[in-house]
Amino acid sequence: PGLIDTDTPSSVLDILKGGVSHVSVVGRRGHVQGAFTIKELRELTKLNKEGHHVSFVVRKEELEMGMTSASIEELKGPGGRPKSRIDKLLQDNALEDAQSTDAEKSVEIRFLLSPTNLAPHEDNDSKVGHVLCERTILEGDPGKQRPVGTGEMEELPADLVLVSIGYRGMPLEGMEELDFFDASSSTVVNTHGKLPGENNLFVTGWIKRGPTGIIGTNIMDAKDTVKSVMKYLETSVSAVDGERQGRSGLDKHLAENGIDTVDWNQFL
Repeated sequence: PGLIDTDTPSSVLDILKGGVSHVSVVGRRGHVQGAFTIKELRELTKLNKEGHHVSFVVRKEELEMGMTSASIEELKGPGGRPKSRIDKLLQDNALEDAQSTDAEKSVEIRFLLSPTNLAPHEDNDSKVGHVLCERTILEGDPGKQRPVGTGEMEELPADLVLVSIGYRGMPLEGMEELDFFDASSSTVVNTHGKLPGENNLFVTGWIKRGPTGIIGTNIMDAKDTVKSVMKYLETSVSAVDGERQGRSGLDKHLAENGIDTVDWNQFL
């Protein structure tokens, strides 16, 4: 019912009118490599306690499979503290037999499974009925582990499949030549949002830190970059001789160059 008050298209609401009883979130790698935050996971663990009648399911054996020696090093290395907190939260909520509680609905996170094929519903071949997945194992050095198929297959029943294509930052032309782009993390090289060298270039968001976090994370991230901008303005030497013209100078420049603008009152 809550979706009715959102921007969800009516065509989607028609499909979901009977409700969703089970959601499986499937990832090819392990929980240590996940891009989710502990806040997002904690909200899932509270669904049943807060009266939504939805259990949170994570399988203990899949967590153990993902704890390779490289994963353990990732937890111990720089930036490993948030991952360690996520590991503890998942371990505390893991079920030995992967059985949910008596809740009417469930959300289950599956790890080390790679979807390979969609199979039609046995009663209607125009609709999906199953997702065929291959069990994976992790191989590689810390921070560079990749999922490798084992040949072991598992079939997950499904009435609806949503594909997450992921996110990968790409450099603008010339960035790589200037060593402004880190191909290993797909982010722009920066210190608190400021690009290296004598320039007035700044960055924020996923291209700054990678595809992690929620809205609150973006707010703090933007504030971090804004501090760098203000510090730059306070310490940099103006390239224009004479007294700065401030807002009036900006308005004049925009008008002379025919640049359309939206002021604060128009924005509101």
